[in-house]
Amino acid sequence: MAEDILQVTIDGVTYVSHEDPAWRCEQNYMAMVDLAPFDLGGMFEQLWLRELDEGGGYEVCCIPFYAYGLALGDVVRRSGADTVGSLISKSGRRALRVFFAEPRPSVDSRSVLRGAVESAGLLSEWNGDRHVAIDVPDISVMQPVFDSVQGEIENGSAFWEWSDSKNFR
Repeated sequence: MAEDILQVTIDGVTYVSHEDPAWRCEQNYMAMVDLAPFDLGGMFEQLWLRELDEGGGYEVCCIPFYAYGLALGDVVRRSGADTVGSLISKSGRRALRVFFAEPRPSVDSRSVLRGAVESAGLLSEWNGDRHVAIDVPDISVMQPVFDSVQGEIENGSAFWEWSDSKNFR
């Protein structure tokens, strides 16, 4: 888990990156997703991609922190050299995102969440120490993960969402 927040702001535009993508390959490509269609104007997320074939398909090799409608293993088409233009096919996986607010409560569930994710054999990526994206290939293993943060969600010190709660556009 990286402790530094992996985002930088240049000329009023914030770029979010993935330091340690879940599926790091020998040959990866990176492309940006404009987050403005998801009500995050002035932000871009840099996704790691693996070229699948000469037909223009690229597999998403990281778990999106902000981009909606995408998950690990989805196949996308690049638009130009540096942006994701469209979704070709879904992998069947989902991404659960959890954000831990400040100030942190006396009972901090982040370590319990890390343990639940590891015990379930799930992949995850952290952006700093307050924002995690979890790969969900099978919803049936998720109950311990949900339970690990339920108290904080009920108290308003953590928030969660599914990346597919909105379509990619």
